[in-house]
Amino acid sequence: MFHHKKDIFFDLDHTIWDFDKNAEETLQELFFKYRFDRLFNQTTADLFISTYTSNNHRLWDLYHHGKIDKPTLRKARFDDTFSQLGVDPVLFPSDFEEEYLLICPQKTNLFPHAHETLSYLRDRYNLHLISNGFKEACEVKLVKSNLEQYFEHIFISELVGVNKPDPMIFQHALKTTQTIPDWSIMIGDNVDADVRGAQNVGMDAIFFNPKGSAIPTDITYAIADLGELKQIF
Repeated sequence: MFHHKKDIFFDLDHTIWDFDKNAEETLQELFFKYRFDRLFNQTTADLFISTYTSNNHRLWDLYHHGKIDKPTLRKARFDDTFSQLGVDPVLFPSDFEEEYLLICPQKTNLFPHAHETLSYLRDRYNLHLISNGFKEACEVKLVKSNLEQYFEHIFISELVGVNKPDPMIFQHALKTTQTIPDWSIMIGDNVDADVRGAQNVGMDAIFFNPKGSAIPTDITYAIADLGELKQIF
């Protein structure tokens, strides 16, 4: 189907690096260390984590579209979680955030078949990464999870100056890698930022959909497991 392609661009968080699983592990550790069980009167971290996850996804969507900046995202995801759980955000300990930012990127949970699939593709195509994640976190994730070996070019929106789905980041990536849209394809979990963002500059795109979400009618290609890419390419 895509054998004429030469360059494959991947998203990182929620596509290769399992953001939610790594965040959950980190929050589980910190929840009890900071006595949040007493603060929220909860015997488990489940409600705190699910509330945080929902807020984090919502705020990242705003960040993708330039509606909030990095400091706002980082502050609001915990402040909003505290408020929704009935606790004054002023009680949120700043050390919690610092530890979260230190520990979470060092986690190494990837989606199934990530390494074997990337290794397979690397021998056949030029692989690149386009991430809306923050520079310092992305760099740690790539090193700790031994992912940097697969990618010829790594584009981090914070360094490029624009986020997906802005056409400029895709155009910058195409120019830097000396390729064209017809030879390229984007793979990512975010319908708007990854798939439509790529389609808007003339690239094909594959929606990574491990949760089996409803697929919009304008999305042509979708996979539920990274291992499927070995059959497609």
